Amino acid sequence: MRSQVSRLIVYAQESQRQSNHHNRYTIHPFDPYLHLPTDPPSPSGANSEIGIGRASAHQFARNGALAIYLCDFSSTNLAKHAHELRTLYPSTKIHTSQFDAADESSVERICQEALTTYARLDVFFANAGIAPSKIFWEITDQEFMDVLRTNTLSVFLAAKHASRAMLKTSESKKYPGGSIIATASVAGLRASAGTTDYSASKAAVINVMQTCAFQLAGTGIRCNAICPGLIETGMTKVTYDAARQRGTERKIGQLNPLRRGGQPDEIARMVLFLASDEASYVNAQAMVVDGGLSGSLPFVMGKLA
Repeated sequence: MRSQVSRLIVYAQESQRQSNHHNRYTIHPFDPYLHLPTDPPSPSGANSEIGIGRASAHQFARNGALAIYLCDFSSTNLAKHAHELRTLYPSTKIHTSQFDAADESSVERICQEALTTYARLDVFFANAGIAPSKIFWEITDQEFMDVLRTNTLSVFLAAKHASRAMLKTSESKKYPGGSIIATASVAGLRASAGTTDYSASKAAVINVMQTCAFQLAGTGIRCNAICPGLIETGMTKVTYDAARQRGTERKIGQLNPLRRGGQPDEIARMVLFLASDEASYVNAQAMVVDGGLSGSLPFVMGKLA
């Protein structure tokens, strides 16, 4: 069933590499327009060859987006992705842009570009992020703030400038409104799902989205966070590759009742839902997509005592 998403989307993706600061934005307009931003090469990056960003762009295009802006801190694969999308979905206009998702002037510019080109902005997917691997007492204050800059500040800037753009009306958009979506993580909900700096940044993403939703009361703009579990992306590639090399891939996802890790498209489908009118009454929520991992306290079958 095709989701009826008639809007312009900007979307930002999460970084694939654990130590690199990659930021991607994708602007995706649907029949009227869908606007979506993408960030660094990561499980959700637009530049990444695997990830939530690329999967989300395909979902938007497959469901009738008028245009998509693929944006990233790195441009290594942007041209390749753009060519792929244009080939598969010739009716969707594909744009690319390289910039830092935590740079305010760049975020403001891409929102303005969408307004100038399409006279509306309806969806912004803020998906930029990095995932360090140090234990907390080894993290410097600068490293801690770098993670918050990429993972949290980028979301704040997306909400700030996308919301102003979504208030604009035009001949094709009679009333203000839109959907701002940010990638958080189950690590922002529960301990031990990520490092201290990463977990803190993702908890902040959830709170930013919920606070913004209430400060935007009455505007028709919805703000929601997505909390993925362990998803096979550029960011988690090292984990998956190591498990396959050891022959222990079946242990991935063993703590959730589905007994497997997730795929980028399973997150992209939630992004598409939140961007669409089918989610018109979904607001200020942390939408968990983790196979059930966060639904229980730690439990081992047959070992209750």
